[in-house]
Amino acid sequence: MLPPEDIATIADELARAEQDRTMVPRLTVRHPDMTVEDSYAVQAEWRRRGQADGRRLVGRKIGLTSKVMQAATGITEPDYGAIFDDMVFENGSVIEFDRFSNVRIEVELAFVLSDDLEGPDVTVFDVLRATEYVVPALEILSSRIEMEGRTIVDTISDNAAMGAMVYGGNPVRPHDLDLRWVSALLYRNETIEESGVAAAVLNNPALSVAWLARKLASHDDKLSAGDIILAGSFTRPMWVHRGDTILADYNEMGTVTCRFV
Repeated sequence: MLPPEDIATIADELARAEQDRTMVPRLTVRHPDMTVEDSYAVQAEWRRRGQADGRRLVGRKIGLTSKVMQAATGITEPDYGAIFDDMVFENGSVIEFDRFSNVRIEVELAFVLSDDLEGPDVTVFDVLRATEYVVPALEILSSRIEMEGRTIVDTISDNAAMGAMVYGGNPVRPHDLDLRWVSALLYRNETIEESGVAAAVLNNPALSVAWLARKLASHDDKLSAGDIILAGSFTRPMWVHRGDTILADYNEMGTVTCRFV
C-alpha cells in the first residue's frame, strides 16, 4: 500500500484539478507500484474531503462493465466511483461545458434503491427486490488525469472518471421489463452516433449493481436506500464539444437530453 501521506497528496491534487479544470500527470508514472487497492484508497480520501466540504453522497457509478472495455484496460472486473448531489442534472438541463475535462457521454440505466444493499453475498434477486425503479440516464465522463497511457489505477483514483449524470425518461419498476433488452439510440445534434442494448452490461445491469454491493462490502461500505446507481454504459464513450445537444432515445422508457454551453 502507498503511505498515507502519498494518498493524501494525490487526493489533494485531484481535488485541485477538479476545481481548476486542470490535468494531473499520470499516477502510474510517479508511483509505478501503485495497486488497485491504493487507487480506491485515494478515491475514498478524495470522497471524504468532498463530504467534509459539504458535498452530499447520493450514489455510485459503475464502470468497465463491458468485455471490450475490460480487455482494453487489462482488468477483469468493473470499477466504481462516487456520485455527489452536485453531479446530478435533470432531463433537459443546460450544462456548463467548462465544468468538465475531456468531456464524453455514455448511455446507461440508473437504479434508484428503496432498501439497503449490504454484504458479500448480494445477488441479482436482492438487487431487484431493493430497487424502487430504473430510469434512463446519461453519464458525463470527465478525466482529471492525463488521458494518454492511463491505466485502471489512474482511472479509479480519478473517481472512475465520473463527472456528472443526467436522468430522464420514464421510471420503470425492474419487474415490469426485461432489463437485458432495454436499448437506446444516442444522438448528437440530431445525428445518431451510437446505439446499444443493456445486456452489454455484464449480461444484465442488475448483475452490475450486485457486483458493486459485494465490492463495497470488501471496502467496509454499502449501498443505502435512496442511492442512485449508474449501472454501466452500453455504448462506447462519445466525445462532446461545446454547443452540442445530446439526446438518448430509450423507446418505451422515453428520452433523456442535455445541452452543453
